[in-house]
Amino acid sequence: MQEILSQSEIDSLLDALTTGKIDVEEASLVDEKIVAKPYDFRRPNKFSKEHLRSLEMVHQHFSRILSSFFSSYLRAAINVEVASVGQMIYEEFMRSIPSPTVLTIFDFTTLDGVAIMETNSSVIFPLIDLLFGGPGTTTDKSRELTDIEMTVVKNLYDKVLENLAMAWQDLYEIVPVISAIETNPRMQQMYSPNEVVALVTFSVSIDEEQRGLMNLCIPHVVLEPVISKLSVKQQFLRLSDSPKDKEIGLIRHWLGYSDINLEVLLGETEITVNDFFVLQTEDVLVLSRRVDQDLDLYIENELKFGVQAGRINQNLAVQVVSLTEGGKENE
Repeated sequence: MQEILSQSEIDSLLDALTTGKIDVEEASLVDEKIVAKPYDFRRPNKFSKEHLRSLEMVHQHFSRILSSFFSSYLRAAINVEVASVGQMIYEEFMRSIPSPTVLTIFDFTTLDGVAIMETNSSVIFPLIDLLFGGPGTTTDKSRELTDIEMTVVKNLYDKVLENLAMAWQDLYEIVPVISAIETNPRMQQMYSPNEVVALVTFSVSIDEEQRGLMNLCIPHVVLEPVISKLSVKQQFLRLSDSPKDKEIGLIRHWLGYSDINLEVLLGETEITVNDFFVLQTEDVLVLSRRVDQDLDLYIENELKFGVQAGRINQNLAVQVVSLTEGGKENE
């Protein structure tokens, strides 16, 4: 929408041009900067920057979980970081990955369609070497996986996808199940070549040495039912949701194992220092509290309850008889 200048604004502009306050060539450059941006309707951007940012946050969490899992499970210093998050078409993704490689094709179960986790040979072979008790080294030659290695990789990636579900639980509950593990990307035509996909690239290093990349490819058609959740507003709404019954139960369970300090105040009195020095066994001190008056029970140095003294078997005990807060008793 264009703005229409008033007569006074037009006069001011002409006056500035005639007096030399505004250069004519400089003013003409303003229009030259406004250029049209090309847009390819065959490759539309279906993910906004906000969607990609949300996916990045989710998978940064996943990378931290995966780093801890790999390091403890394989007993090696393995670090996984998110290198980039973007979108492209399915055909470009398949052309960009090397061959042979390891493609873990899995179903989200709760969402329609499958996703692909691709792991370069420079990463998968050190992981296999560590699983078999080796130092995590690999040769420079790329080769196909053996049947035994395929079984080992499937078992490993079952656990990797469990960690992915853990990272996704705040966004959407998924149950990833491996459909197949392949090595030739050229044969995996599961989606239309022009299908837009979200691509999350992870950088994997072993023993502080850069080894290679992992790619997580999730087509837009799979994420479409949850695309509305990929926004900052929805994230804040999820954070403000009331806690689930399971979470409340877990909190109560672990609170039950917490140690707290309880102290009972029998009464108070004042004596001189000389009387204190000559105190002996069976001496009687007169306290400020009557016999029929409740004692004070302090929890972590805060007055909470009124109690009565007594015994349970051979142990001294108190019975809570009133609630005391702020110095006021509620019978």
